[in-house]
Amino acid sequence: MGRRRAPELYRAPFPLYALQVDPSAGLLIAAGGGGAAKTGIKNGVHFLQLEQINGRLSASLLHSHDTETRATMNLALAGNILAAGQDAHCQLLRFQTHQQKSKNKAEKAGSKEQGPRQRKRAAPAEKSGAETHQEEVEFSVEDLQAVQTDFGPDPLQKVVCFNHDNTLLATGGTDGYVRVWKVPTLEKVLEFRAHEGEIEDLALGPDGKLVTVGWDLKASVWQKDQLLTQLHWQENGPTFSNTPYRYQACRFGQVPDQPAGLRLFTVQIPHKRLRQPPPCYLTAWDGSTFLPLRTKSCGHEVISCLSVSESGTFLGLGTVTGSVAIYIAFSLQGVFLYGCCCCCVSGLSL
Repeated sequence: MGRRRAPELYRAPFPLYALQVDPSAGLLIAAGGGGAAKTGIKNGVHFLQLEQINGRLSASLLHSHDTETRATMNLALAGNILAAGQDAHCQLLRFQTHQQKSKNKAEKAGSKEQGPRQRKRAAPAEKSGAETHQEEVEFSVEDLQAVQTDFGPDPLQKVVCFNHDNTLLATGGTDGYVRVWKVPTLEKVLEFRAHEGEIEDLALGPDGKLVTVGWDLKASVWQKDQLLTQLHWQENGPTFSNTPYRYQACRFGQVPDQPAGLRLFTVQIPHKRLRQPPPCYLTAWDGSTFLPLRTKSCGHEVISCLSVSESGTFLGLGTVTGSVAIYIAFSLQGVFLYGCCCCCVSGLSL
């Protein structure tokens, strides 16, 4: 699997920590920043329009939303609602687009643009005498509710995700607690200790089951706050007695051609950095029994994030060195490896 350098799609003016894609609207949402430190690096969420131009994918900035002193470290998307992890808090954002038509140049000259809140897109000209119609897109972002979601000594929300019908969202962070909130009021409906130490990732299944992975080397399956089972990948795969592994990421995915089928995918990485690092592993699990189906090595670069395509066909892995790999979900066979220009891939969306 040879390394290829992908063409640059967009360069943000701040470190990127989270990405989301809205296929229905053709939007790429990129977020990050420099945090509260006075380094001159801004914090923001950028909304990009994805388009195919001459057979190549292009991204153009629709709107830049300033998040002031808060860098967005993780994102979840539900329709036009974003849940953004900012320090120890979760901030809900609502974004909207409005399309208007301006009739002629004289009319346009008499009105001023709203800065980055508007973007003009050329449309096929409609000639009616001397008039020319042009499509204009106005993009707006509104801050909704915000709530503190982590209460550790150095509180930080590390992960957020919505449930299947977008009525609830779950958060996890450094204090080891899972908290579940109503959307959009952010009223807390559930709280329980899931791990001793930080929660690294969590995933909500369509049947209400919740999977959490943490720094205590455990991966647990919950029904509300009741522990159903724990995952044990090494019992049916490679074992390294002197190299403890921890679960880095977990994601549910559909089984292609099986509407009711469900798979769980996890990534296991060495718990400690070694001079000669052992490989990381990717595991597919049965989504009902939570028994491992297959495990494969996914290289020696430490995996930082995992994504599953909407159809359940492909998996995306991002590494701490900035490369991105694509795998076939059914066989865990690698098909692409891209070298990125960033030093760390913290957010990835397929």
